[in-house]
Amino acid sequence: MARLLYVVNHTGFFLSHRLPLALAARAAGHDVHVATGPDGREDELRATGLPYHELPLSRTGRDPAAEARTVGALVYLYRKIRPDIVHHVTIKPVLYGGIAAKIARVPGVVHAVSGLGYVFLATGKAAEVRRRAILAGYKLSLAGSKTFTIFQNEDDRGLFLRAGAVKTAQTVLIRGSGVDIETFAPTPEPEGTPVIVLPSRLLRDKGVGEFVEAARILKRGGLEARFVLVGDTDRNPASFAPSEIDAWVREGVVEWWGHRRDMPTVLAASHIVCLPSYREGMPKALLEGMAAGRPIVTTDVPGCRDVVTDGDNGLLVPAKSSEQLAKALDRLVGDQALRARFGARSRSRAVEEFSLAKVVTEQLALYTRILGI
Repeated sequence: MARLLYVVNHTGFFLSHRLPLALAARAAGHDVHVATGPDGREDELRATGLPYHELPLSRTGRDPAAEARTVGALVYLYRKIRPDIVHHVTIKPVLYGGIAAKIARVPGVVHAVSGLGYVFLATGKAAEVRRRAILAGYKLSLAGSKTFTIFQNEDDRGLFLRAGAVKTAQTVLIRGSGVDIETFAPTPEPEGTPVIVLPSRLLRDKGVGEFVEAARILKRGGLEARFVLVGDTDRNPASFAPSEIDAWVREGVVEWWGHRRDMPTVLAASHIVCLPSYREGMPKALLEGMAAGRPIVTTDVPGCRDVVTDGDNGLLVPAKSSEQLAKALDRLVGDQALRARFGARSRSRAVEEFSLAKVVTEQLALYTRILGI
């Protein structure tokens, strides 16, 4: 079989989004290695038995000398390990890893574009210049006869195709990283005041501000509901400061449960899952909510509208509209039968369209395809 190397920006993201794939590849007989930037969870990764390689990879750094050292470290690692396929996940591994793979002559390369993030949502002249530069970098990294790029939704694939950053024949659509439908099993709604959870990093572009304002609107109107933020702040430029979140909690508008690793328990305590994001690749938080049998309220944007159909398993609202978000939440809080119907459809769609087993099978098939070229 083949030697595979996963390169991800930090260990936590690999553990949450790619570990099941890596373990399945190992079970299929492949020799699987992992390289990430450190974030304190390396011992947890090592405990899986997968060979681990630490990289000098900063998620936010922009120092040219440091970034050049990252490319050099990747070249060194690729020449040392000699993978048959290297699988890059998230923006810096894709950009830098693609260049390093060409220098080291790695036979097969898989790039995973798991969402376009802050760079593609920021506005202004400087942001536009940076976007153009990054798309030019993608064009270089994504080229190659045995190089394939995975997109999670058609909107992102279309953007890259229109920009000339990738060729159609070298693109693959795999809808997210999958959800474990056994771990995230449906449970009855809990008794008591309806609980609406927003499970996400606390970023502006996740719609956290709109969620808080919608909670204000509804609480002023006398709605009995609990609005809960489940997630932590981040080094991302779009992150809210802990002091801002603490102020909302003191105001009594939301609860903040922080980062939680027991998401099945969190979802079992909820009635509605809400993610008013500005753009997503394929939101894992919503897939987990769907698998848990919860109705969804989200925005009519790429990624989110790929998992929620308005009136089927949830409600879609315009991005950046606290008022429309409040109306949708008010409607669901007041209609238990509608929540039950949406929740049942959420579970069915999670099983049929987004199961971990389905996604892993599609990913392993891509490796077989590359090895056979």
